[in-house]
Amino acid sequence: MANLKKSKILVLPGDGIGPEIVDEAVKVLECLRENGLSIEVEHGLIGGAAYDKTNSPFPAKTIAQAEECGAILLGAVGGPQYDQVERHLRPEQGLLDIRAHLNLFANLRPALLYAELASASSLKPELVAELDLLIVRELTGGIYFGQPRAQEVEDNVRRAYNTMVYDENEIRRIAHVAFLAAQKRDRRLCSVDKANVLEVSLLWREVMEEVHQEYADVELSHMYVDNAAMQLVRAPKQFDVMVTSNLFGDILSDAAAMLTGSIGMLPSASLNQDNKGMYEPIHGSATDIAGKGIANPLATILSVAMLLRYSLNQQQAAQNIEQAVIATLQQGVRTQDIADANTKAVSTGEMGNAVIKNLQKILLV
Repeated sequence: MANLKKSKILVLPGDGIGPEIVDEAVKVLECLRENGLSIEVEHGLIGGAAYDKTNSPFPAKTIAQAEECGAILLGAVGGPQYDQVERHLRPEQGLLDIRAHLNLFANLRPALLYAELASASSLKPELVAELDLLIVRELTGGIYFGQPRAQEVEDNVRRAYNTMVYDENEIRRIAHVAFLAAQKRDRRLCSVDKANVLEVSLLWREVMEEVHQEYADVELSHMYVDNAAMQLVRAPKQFDVMVTSNLFGDILSDAAAMLTGSIGMLPSASLNQDNKGMYEPIHGSATDIAGKGIANPLATILSVAMLLRYSLNQQQAAQNIEQAVIATLQQGVRTQDIADANTKAVSTGEMGNAVIKNLQKILLV
């Protein structure tokens, strides 16, 4: 029964382009299942789609499904139609709730530039060629979850506040994730904070130094977040692994995404202490292009590869997906966001089908 639970994948398409890109990722899972991978796929609701049907962005049924699965594949949540909904019922709250409920504290966001997309980067090719960095973002603490938080009126003046707070245990556990990741790569870790003005960052830096004593083979450096943002667009290849707080990681990982040519190319993993995780593209719901069949599904497909690698321990299946994506790019297949003057953009479904075709070839070898 335990193995069955681990092999169950909960699919949460969500809102906007979520259902479109998730459909292509599920096709990849089905292709692998037909070729012997033991998995079970179940669908559920989250975000605006859940609110529309249940009046909750994270309904009880989804909570139960999330607890009973081995991994979760998420599309995207949110949309302008929910802007006037009470904050605790908005789609984004469902995302925060599932992260907190499953204690998904470690967010891994790789930024890898495929050679075939070097011309799509916003930076000069020589600055980004062979770029391969990993951002480790703390995901269940910091200013997004800190209390107190409120919007209020005092003396007829509106004011609002949020609280950035971390305790040493929260920092310590994300530090271990980052150091372990660095040990598997180039053994260089840059911790990003704002210790010159924030007390919470002073503690962050102190704990990082303490944990570093257990990883003498990893070079640890520190950088203020404003400088880190500048360095990402000045000389991004200086970084191997970056570790930072929830807010800073949210911003820096999106900046890093554009170095690779498109935010539609990058997957992410959000893990708990047992490597149970939720996997999703780092982009949003892009409601302006929803239903047009032009969204790039590759970040979601690559999220499936991360799911198989980290939560299901299916290393070969993960590698097969990644090789299929590379083969597809080498063939010149491009969606609108990564197309150039020399390539014709294909639809979401056509990109998914091209990946499937290459994956089937790989599986036959």
